[in-house]
Amino acid sequence: MTNLFGTDGIRGRVSLDACDDEGALEQIVAERLLTPQLMKLLGESLGRCLPEDGEGSLVVVGWDDRPHNENLAAWLTLGFHASNCEVVHIGCSSTPMLHYAVLETSARLGCMITASHNPVTDSGIKVFDAHGRKSMPAYETLVSETAYSLSQEDREIDEVDRKAWMKPDAQHTVNHQKWLERRLDLFQSLFEYELSSSVELHLDSSKGHAASWLANWMRSQGLDVEEVSSQAAAMNEGCGAGELSPGQSWTWDETSSSGHLLIQSLSSRGEGSILGAALDGDGDRCLLARETSEGVEVVDGDDIADAILRACPKPWKVAASIESNLRLLSSVEEQSTMEGFETAVGDRWLSHALASYLPEQRDQPLLFGIEDSGHIVLPSPHPSDANQWSLVGDGSATLLVALLALQGVGEDPMQKGWKKRLSVKNPNRWMWDGQNELSDTVESMVRMHLYQAGNVTEWQRTGLEGEANLMLIRCRLNGMVVSFGLRNSGTQEKTSVSLRFSEPDPGFDAMLLMRSVQNLLLRTFNPVAY
Repeated sequence: MTNLFGTDGIRGRVSLDACDDEGALEQIVAERLLTPQLMKLLGESLGRCLPEDGEGSLVVVGWDDRPHNENLAAWLTLGFHASNCEVVHIGCSSTPMLHYAVLETSARLGCMITASHNPVTDSGIKVFDAHGRKSMPAYETLVSETAYSLSQEDREIDEVDRKAWMKPDAQHTVNHQKWLERRLDLFQSLFEYELSSSVELHLDSSKGHAASWLANWMRSQGLDVEEVSSQAAAMNEGCGAGELSPGQSWTWDETSSSGHLLIQSLSSRGEGSILGAALDGDGDRCLLARETSEGVEVVDGDDIADAILRACPKPWKVAASIESNLRLLSSVEEQSTMEGFETAVGDRWLSHALASYLPEQRDQPLLFGIEDSGHIVLPSPHPSDANQWSLVGDGSATLLVALLALQGVGEDPMQKGWKKRLSVKNPNRWMWDGQNELSDTVESMVRMHLYQAGNVTEWQRTGLEGEANLMLIRCRLNGMVVSFGLRNSGTQEKTSVSLRFSEPDPGFDAMLLMRSVQNLLLRTFNPVAY
């Protein structure tokens, strides 16, 4: 039995070819093909494995504007009805709207049909519990086991029932604009100043759902905002946060050939100015573009988090993934009023780490989670209880809080640490498990390079909840904090190598260390090629 879920749900290229349950499972695992039959099987499996939290059997389903998503939603609905669930559709939406819908309807479960920033030919599913939080590995394993078990059963549905069961029991409308207005008031009271009406930026919503309304809503708030992704050929094609990377920058001469609509659309307004913002296809994360002395740079999740902490110096609890800026985490640890902790990759782990700190109170809790990719998880008020809070990554809300925070710290970007990632793409990544002899060899290689570079102390090799095959090495080199991580990606067929230092200059050729590890993995995974 293979767990069907990756780091953030299930994703694959859409195929409408007919198949049976066993064929649907085989195709998603072996060929990364997502079929209507798989969606039906997932609906049945999820319906039989409703999470313990919550009551009833109401399920909310939403989807983004990919070519076959409405059809996939119908097949998912069929599967839920076959498991005696009540199904409500919210229609074409964003992932944060699905979160809000779960809370508004008091649903037991929510499903968003999307492949986030993947190409428009892909689709997939993200699953949410009654609190609006993404599914966790133990639950996903249970659902996968149920799907494999059901695939061995004979469960034919006659044609009349099939057509009827593909339709929802009800429709629900989420007013995302009203949610943003409510949250903007909370953000402004937190920072104790209002969003400046001088904000002028180009907005790139990946040609996703937000492209139809967010720029207009921001203009209604007195901001000068122009949507640019409407010019894209398709969702995520040459546009959006998924086409940008933390640390990326361009000179003005390079922007015209960047291949990215947002970057190409920008013009100079002065060093330090925020010129643009990009959401991903399903609207749950945001990156910004800032003018430098030479051109434009990406403002990532770490930059946004740093601005929040500096513009609003309060006793925050901050969760950050293992790919975030060590300089930022070190500054949090040095301040006695703040508490920081690292999590596995994936915004669900940020919510998981912060959930136990959600108090019953009227004021916004001082919590947030960060990934450098632009996922910022923030508390959001519950629709029916003024003292209850949920945790959600909402790209449009992230944009608002980022503009407020950056307005508060002015044109003074943070001093970043050193951070690089490399990957090895091949089908033999199963040879890496974070604990075997190969792992010991990699640790020895990392140790040798660092010991040659200076004084190494506080060496620690460990793992992390949610990263079954992660080898995480932490130490200090000449006093600065060092983190080395090696893990199999949960969303792509690759093994990722990451190295971080709390200072901007490691003091030695750190890329040589990374390439040495990369070459070792290539030789081990593909010995014939060498």
